[in-house]
Amino acid sequence: MGSDSSVVASLARWRAAFLVVFLCLLVLKLALAAILQPLGDEAFYWQESRHLAWGYSDLPPLTAWLIRLGESVAGHGVLGMRWPFLLLGSGLPWLLVAFGRRAFDARTGWQAGLLCLCLPLAGSLGVMALPDVPLTVAGAAAMLGLLRAMDENRWRDWLLLGVALAVCWMSHYRAAMFMLAGGLLCLLTPRGRRQWRRGGFWLAMLIAAIGLLPLLVSNWQQHGAGLAFQLVERNPWRFHADTLVQPLEQAVTCTPLLYACLLWAAWQCWRRRLGGPWDVIAWLSLGFIVIYFVAGLFADDQRFRVHWPLPGYLPLLAALPVLLREATASRGWRLVAMAGAGVALLAQSAGLLYLGLAAYPGTAPWLGAARALPAAFIGWRESADIAKAQLARQPAILVADNFMLAAELDFQFDRQRPIYALDSPLNVKYGRAPQLAWWQTDEGALRRSHAGAPILLVVDERALRERERGPWLESLCARVKNLQPAQRLDLYDGRKSVAFYRGRIGKEPTAGEMPSEHCMAASDASAGE
Repeated sequence: MGSDSSVVASLARWRAAFLVVFLCLLVLKLALAAILQPLGDEAFYWQESRHLAWGYSDLPPLTAWLIRLGESVAGHGVLGMRWPFLLLGSGLPWLLVAFGRRAFDARTGWQAGLLCLCLPLAGSLGVMALPDVPLTVAGAAAMLGLLRAMDENRWRDWLLLGVALAVCWMSHYRAAMFMLAGGLLCLLTPRGRRQWRRGGFWLAMLIAAIGLLPLLVSNWQQHGAGLAFQLVERNPWRFHADTLVQPLEQAVTCTPLLYACLLWAAWQCWRRRLGGPWDVIAWLSLGFIVIYFVAGLFADDQRFRVHWPLPGYLPLLAALPVLLREATASRGWRLVAMAGAGVALLAQSAGLLYLGLAAYPGTAPWLGAARALPAAFIGWRESADIAKAQLARQPAILVADNFMLAAELDFQFDRQRPIYALDSPLNVKYGRAPQLAWWQTDEGALRRSHAGAPILLVVDERALRERERGPWLESLCARVKNLQPAQRLDLYDGRKSVAFYRGRIGKEPTAGEMPSEHCMAASDASAGE
């Protein structure tokens, strides 16, 4: 009786700890979702939600569909756009609770959920409207479905697996990693090979394949633009030694102590991989971690990617408490795990509070004075206010110098007027150029529809990397006739520099690009630095 009481009391403590941390983080995430200005990618996904389709040149359709749903219910605004993602992201720790409970026991489930809340990328999931939210949550649901189905072979678990994988395919092309990791499990383990003889397995694969249909349709409509970008254009597919720092990046992202514990857990799971649930945990976790590391040595290193291995850490969060309890010589690891979880939670909370301080007008100047403001989240509302005032004073066609600024302005204007984007290298880098051409909002469409018309050109002077910035700004005088300065926005000691110019758009760019000392767009930017 005493032992039973102790177990019940321990279970209640872990459940209470989970609920307290969950509610505190939820309040903080809700506040951020309501006040943080859109990230540039978010704004573009919002534009996609205004053009519902089977898919887009950068992504499958689900992110846009969720944003459209959010604003249909809650109206236009950052919270209206984000609340479906906040709801989904808040479900991830509960899925980890269910995974840990199913794999081991109820106490492990609450511990796994608590560790999920501590892990920075997992606990903060849902603050922004990004495709990784439905991808990660659906991937966790697929892992849970597979774990249950392999043990009990129930149709409802195979159905969960199939639906979850279909949602993954509708969220991002990286859904292929879930299929690859699961495929390795089912090919290379004794329990996995037995699944091929089960009807539920083939039902799950059939349902998962349905999630591929939007990708197939959209790529057929856009002549393979999405596949070309994801598989060819963004990836050099040659070895670059600088990406050997990936483990260090992951250690910083997860916080070093917790990352060390997760790697230790992965090794211990691999040693036990011949039986369940260790086979599922080992292959799904190491499938993501190892394959992404190897692929990262040859793939895209120009865009943010530290979040890619996140799904591989999730099963380890359930295994870690059990491994620590079972290992007789693991006192050191227990201390490291406790310290790591605490540090990770503090780091995550500090990061969320930092974004809150940056978003709040009363505290943003403090960070600006310290040159610590996140430039990606500032200046968009102020830029739109200036554009509105300029257009009220003298009507013109509104043009941005890249897709991201065009999307941010479009979000602030709430589609009250058409907004075009010049053919910036940024459009190609992020795979958005084909989509702009499809929508007829690129530079070519601007010239065809409004040749000779006056334009108000808005230039984000720091959007491009330094080596690309000069040539691009120099080219603006060739792209726009009679370019004349109208106004400037310099926020927080140059953290955000946006210039406004007036001019006219011709049918074709002027032959030859003017040197920087003759184009005021380049000289103004240099003077502002």
